[in-house]
Amino acid sequence: MANQCGETKTLGIENKHSVGCNMETDKEVPKMSEVQNFYNGKNVLITGATGFLGKILVEKLLRSCSGVENLYLLVRQKRGKDIYTRIEEIFEDPVFDRLKAEVPKFRHKIVVIPADCEAAGLGLTISDRQTLIEKVNVVFHSAATVKFDEHLRAALATNVCAPLYLLGLAREIKKLEVFIHISTAYSNSHLSFIEEKFYPCEANSGKLQKMIDKMSDEQINKISPAVLGSWPNTYTFTKALAEKELRENSKNIPLGIFRPAIVTSTLKEPLKCWLDNMYGPTGVAVGTATGMLRTVQCDKTVTADLVPVDSVVNCLIVAAYNVHREFVKSPPQEPPIFNYVSSVENRITWGDFTDLNMARIDKHPFSNAVWYVSLTLNKSSFVNAVCVLFLHLLPAALVDGLAVCVGKKPQMLKVYRKIHKFSSVLSYFCTKEIKFCNKRTRELWDNTSQTDKQIFPFSMAEVSWSSYFDDYLAGIRRYLFKESDDTLPRARRKWTRLYYLHQIVRIVFCLFAIYVIWCFISRVL
Repeated sequence: MANQCGETKTLGIENKHSVGCNMETDKEVPKMSEVQNFYNGKNVLITGATGFLGKILVEKLLRSCSGVENLYLLVRQKRGKDIYTRIEEIFEDPVFDRLKAEVPKFRHKIVVIPADCEAAGLGLTISDRQTLIEKVNVVFHSAATVKFDEHLRAALATNVCAPLYLLGLAREIKKLEVFIHISTAYSNSHLSFIEEKFYPCEANSGKLQKMIDKMSDEQINKISPAVLGSWPNTYTFTKALAEKELRENSKNIPLGIFRPAIVTSTLKEPLKCWLDNMYGPTGVAVGTATGMLRTVQCDKTVTADLVPVDSVVNCLIVAAYNVHREFVKSPPQEPPIFNYVSSVENRITWGDFTDLNMARIDKHPFSNAVWYVSLTLNKSSFVNAVCVLFLHLLPAALVDGLAVCVGKKPQMLKVYRKIHKFSSVLSYFCTKEIKFCNKRTRELWDNTSQTDKQIFPFSMAEVSWSSYFDDYLAGIRRYLFKESDDTLPRARRKWTRLYYLHQIVRIVFCLFAIYVIWCFISRVL
């Protein structure tokens, strides 16, 4: 860690023996695989280590590449918590329990450095910057804002300026072997077919930054549609712009671009179906399972390009080794790109995603459910708007009205405003079919040794979606809502009551509709 003066030091107690070394000389040290050997003795710099993907990357490197020298984590103060508190809280997450059991003496390898990726020079002190220049061999840039509707100013700072600042540091690093920038498979989502190559982006980050620096947030909001052009939101636009800028400024840098699709909970490692956020499809699953989300604009035949986060990280680690090896052989004309998707080898649709979860909700109901599950997928925006009125807004207004009558604060309409904002930004990706080419990624798997395939499995062809979703909702209960399995019997009893209440309401509504129609026909006749 860094002390209050900004100097860096490691977490935990220094040990005379490195983690992973056997103190008993009569025991044979396990032979390293190709990938493990690459990371042996390496110092790895990681941004975004406190994020969803970053946590799994840190855990996997420490557990499966025990010969790694140090992990340098760039962390900033956030929400009143200093960097030391943030890191200590991260290691309390159950996702690190397996690491603690298998490699208990890992703390001295964690070097936390106070930084701000959005600041020029990354907000590093002179001494910290010099340490990184002297020590680092591998860079993983994972830090990003993943909010689709992020304000353009913030999205530009985090998703474009930060990787360029880091690239500037990378140019000074004396022993740099590889720099991997984590982008997204949807950086060019305005296209219908996306290959592992760069695509045109007419914007210039420098000129755009100068322009918005002179504008207020309101003015930026007005010009944002024109700036985005064909891109559906600030997230995909800034990711595409970052790729373009890195391509143009990475001469003689062993750079690789890694594009994962929709990153979801873990498949196997270090534990099944772990997650720590409600982004994307997880938010839909939570809304549906709690009975709050009953309609969403979505084409059930469109591909749901889901990729488990541990598979993503395994591919990322192997890809970094591949980029280094190929660069040493012969530096490529432009940085290689890896599209990490599931649709090419193991496609499922949004209809499949919904059905697989609906079939398992009775087994893993949520204790905070307010109504029985009832979700309608509507391809048409008009039909969905009608459903929103009758299934969301009118019931919410009724509940809020009753709340006011009994002297309580109305909340349902406010909750639905957030739900509708969330579902509206997702609708683009749930109604547009995008096909991907992942030839380089599949070749990476084919050329990976059998030993490394066992240690770093990342072939999406080998994933069983049925088995994956057996524990998907259970993972949300355990790790997102912190509900132990001991609460399941009570949750199931509540779920049964909600089911019968739901059926009663449906019957009453049908009878009322029949009555209204009968009265109308009687008057006409």
